[in-house]
Amino acid sequence: MQIQRDGQSLSFLSKKLYFVFGISIVSLLIIIGGIVPGCGRAADENEILIGEYSSLTGTAATFGTSTHNALALAVEEINDAGGVLGKKIKVLTEDDQSKPEEAATAVTKLITRDKVKAIIGENASSRSLAAAPICQANSIPMVSPSSTNPKVTQVGDYIFRICFIDPFQGTVCANFAYNSLNVKHAAILKDVKNEYSIGLAEFFATKFKESGGTIVAEQAYSEGDNDFKAQLTALKASSPELIFVPGYYTESALIVKQARELNITIPFLGGDGWDSGKLIEIGGSAMENTYFCTHYSAMDTNAVVQHFVTKYRSKYNETPDVNAVLGYDVGKLLADAIQRAGTMDGSKLRDAIAATKNFHGVTGSITINGERNATKPAVILAIRNGKLTYRETVQP
Repeated sequence: MQIQRDGQSLSFLSKKLYFVFGISIVSLLIIIGGIVPGCGRAADENEILIGEYSSLTGTAATFGTSTHNALALAVEEINDAGGVLGKKIKVLTEDDQSKPEEAATAVTKLITRDKVKAIIGENASSRSLAAAPICQANSIPMVSPSSTNPKVTQVGDYIFRICFIDPFQGTVCANFAYNSLNVKHAAILKDVKNEYSIGLAEFFATKFKESGGTIVAEQAYSEGDNDFKAQLTALKASSPELIFVPGYYTESALIVKQARELNITIPFLGGDGWDSGKLIEIGGSAMENTYFCTHYSAMDTNAVVQHFVTKYRSKYNETPDVNAVLGYDVGKLLADAIQRAGTMDGSKLRDAIAATKNFHGVTGSITINGERNATKPAVILAIRNGKLTYRETVQP
């Protein structure tokens, strides 16, 4: 028997009931947990919400993954020790896919949807530059673990970093090439779509020439390229004694590999963008006789460094790269600033971060200067027999 009313069958009414019931369930999920993608979640009164935007996928995925893993380790330690201000830290993470436009979108979501009180990120200067104005406009402190381009913190007084900057890094690289390697004629191959690469190339060239060296040639490429033989052939013709490649690990490793195929046997030198476990994996034996500037060495016998390296290896079964150690330090430093501020008020937290002096991180003693940059040492590593080896430390 089928009951009819106004031409509608019971089966149709059942479908309507199921639809209404489904909408009710979705609404309930939104209210109690922010479970549905795209919906924010309110902070538990016992939590401090921190946002992280990072390149978990895309061309610089190892950077973001290392930073994220180490940040998680730092937060775990902080929370196990009782948290901050009597509350646990909760990190909400957005993947920016290694794209500046996605970085801006990610930070907008974290601030407007999730109501985070501070932001950690990004590794790459180009992505930090895309997101920093949004943090500044909303009076949300942002601390970059490893964006070295000077322009990043120039965005405004809510923007900080815990790494050295490219004028210092460029000077370190130039002095190492000129004094330690006795190079007097150098060439440069830079990424023209990357603020980090452009800036570092400029600072290297300026200091190298001031020291008495000559830049015999410059060539360019763009992030994502995979054929560099034309540029390398042109550089080879200028007879350099060293080629400086201030890029990221993926392209840099391919550049060195293709250079060796062209019988270019001179040393290559890079910046901290080279510091990834993927560098030697991609470049293989071609990476012999190469060097790069970075923020720490896992071979450092300092007890603080070895404690971190041991814990990271135990948790993730790999040796932490520079982005891992900076991710760990940025988490610990931000927690310290929150404790000193005594509140998550944006202006007071900003002032506490700015007042950071001699913070003992794994990468050394960190002091935030008047330009909201970190004053700290740099390390030169060499690749020998397929492994990273410590060369020297340079103080600021």
